[in-house]
Amino acid sequence: MNASSAEDVPQPPKVLTTPLEIAANLRLLMESHDPLIITFHERTQRFQSYVIDVNRDTNQVIFDEMIPRDGERFLASGEPFRVEGFHDGVRIAWESKARLTVIEEPRSYRGPLPEEVVYHQRRNAFRAALKLASLIDVEIGGERLKSPLRGKLLDISATGCKLRFEGDVSERMQLGQVYERFIASLPFGNMTTPVELRYLHFEERINTTFAGVRFHNMSGLVQRQVERLVYQLQREARRFDKDDDF
Repeated sequence: MNASSAEDVPQPPKVLTTPLEIAANLRLLMESHDPLIITFHERTQRFQSYVIDVNRDTNQVIFDEMIPRDGERFLASGEPFRVEGFHDGVRIAWESKARLTVIEEPRSYRGPLPEEVVYHQRRNAFRAALKLASLIDVEIGGERLKSPLRGKLLDISATGCKLRFEGDVSERMQLGQVYERFIASLPFGNMTTPVELRYLHFEERINTTFAGVRFHNMSGLVQRQVERLVYQLQREARRFDKDDDF
């Protein structure tokens, strides 16, 4: 096994238990503005939030207002919940049974730092970015959408991809929803597969919606198409890196 393929092997998850390690990883999520998916044990709906403050002196963490906001009442009533975030391909997740305090202004939620955090570095999901000049056209459709959404593919890995849509389409989509028809116009032919919406954010400043999807029940054919594109992008990236050295 060569060095590059050794790096592609998935790493086993680690459980972080010291407040120093836990705070450092929550700060990573905060500083990179990585979205969090929050789920409650007895409920199927998913909610999105962000870490907006980590205080080691008081061992507390503050979350941004939840989207959709109706998840707030579950937090306030002390329902156990699970938090999952991704930072540069690393999954950072924890569970909480604590009742969070609702802060009115700005709308946010304060609670204790988790006692343990699962840190899972999945090296096999290399994420390859596309150059702005060669972004790939995509379309999302399905029973839950009145009409298909058309956008651009920003990056892709073996497990999912990041998308860009003009304007605000956040009201038309739902986190956690599986959309049966995702079509990407790859250089070597169209790829079609169901996807699950994992991240959604409208950036008002540039009138653009960003979405992250995970491939859902991929066929062998689609998996090979994805691997082929990721490999091509990796090869291009290495070539440009070499050019930069001279």
